[in-house]
Amino acid sequence: MANIFNMPTILGNYFMPALDAVDSQIITLLKEDSRMSVAVLAEKVGLSTSTCWRRISALEKRGVIRKFSIVTDDAALGLAFKAIVHVHLARHSRPEIEAFYKAVRAKPEVRECYATTGQSDCHLFVQCADLAAYNRFLDGFLYDMPAVASAQTNMVLRTIKSEA
Repeated sequence: MANIFNMPTILGNYFMPALDAVDSQIITLLKEDSRMSVAVLAEKVGLSTSTCWRRISALEKRGVIRKFSIVTDDAALGLAFKAIVHVHLARHSRPEIEAFYKAVRAKPEVRECYATTGQSDCHLFVQCADLAAYNRFLDGFLYDMPAVASAQTNMVLRTIKSEA
């Protein structure tokens, strides 16, 4: 992992060197277009194709690149409703929290989940077709979870910035 001082970082029990400028450029270009061929990418960063491929492989092995994926138009897929849900947990025992996390991970409407500090225990980013679908999500899933004490919904009016 890179840090602001471009110094090596210690993660877990192993030493991970900081990213150099070429690795950073490779990552930036792949974020823009993950389907870019290695030959085109190599040309853009000034490396041979084989050297570029080895660097990409090394970034994958280090866990810097976890996967290559696509970005979809959610409205075109019928997912026009977006909400950020602030969840307050009633119980904080490990088994109940793990059961909550497992259920949330398996629910396709939940696009992201964060355990946080502050007034809420978790924040969910939820997408559904519409308000009726969201109500079904609440009544048939979230409010049925034993660990959930309450939830507050903030509907997304528009997306200002998204890295996805």
